[in-house]
Amino acid sequence: MSSTSRIPLLLLPGLLCDARLWRDPAQALADVAELHHPDLTRDDSVAGMAARVLAAAPPTFALAGLSMGGYVAFEILRQAPQRVLKLALLDTSARLDPPRRKAVRLAGLALAEAGRFAGVTRKLLPQLVHESRVDTEVGEDVMAMAQRVGLEAFLRQQRAIIDRPDSQPLLPTLTQPTLVAVGEDDRMTLPEESRLLHERIPNARLHVFARCGHLPPMELPRDTAQVLRDWLLAA
Repeated sequence: MSSTSRIPLLLLPGLLCDARLWRDPAQALADVAELHHPDLTRDDSVAGMAARVLAAAPPTFALAGLSMGGYVAFEILRQAPQRVLKLALLDTSARLDPPRRKAVRLAGLALAEAGRFAGVTRKLLPQLVHESRVDTEVGEDVMAMAQRVGLEAFLRQQRAIIDRPDSQPLLPTLTQPTLVAVGEDDRMTLPEESRLLHERIPNARLHVFARCGHLPPMELPRDTAQVLRDWLLAA
């Protein structure tokens, strides 16, 4: 496929993630997609993140977001729905955090503000990747990625997540061809959240990654690339 016919594809990362999250699927999609890795580390609201992404993005594009990236994708759809050609939502939720989850976020934010930022520890890894990948290169890459993103970006991102709007009212209004995908063993954003997205977004397609946690692009890069390729090339 020529460069002029490749579809622009924005890949939005999750909390404490950088371009490494999407690296391997992105390489596999380079023949069909013009790839963009927006920076979600500089703003402390999803509205600010979305505005920054839109300011740098092509006029129209396909949009894929994982976890926090999905929250930003919803905000992009509120601000400029006409610019989004296709939508992929991975391991994310339209609902606000339940009280217990919000309390955990606030506690982590307070610790980080007090100078006790640990990034992603080995103890936390089972929440992010399938148990079979905790003691592998994938686990090491997840921890290193969090350290690269760092404390200041974590504070901004966590504040944005805590204060994000409820995106459930948006779901029935979406008209873009939509892929919803989730790891069947995701312990960070439970698969029931993706099933809700699948039910409420008109004509959405659901894909469940077997033996996978919260980070399919790193855990199952070839499978992720194939699912995204099918979504991008579908009529």
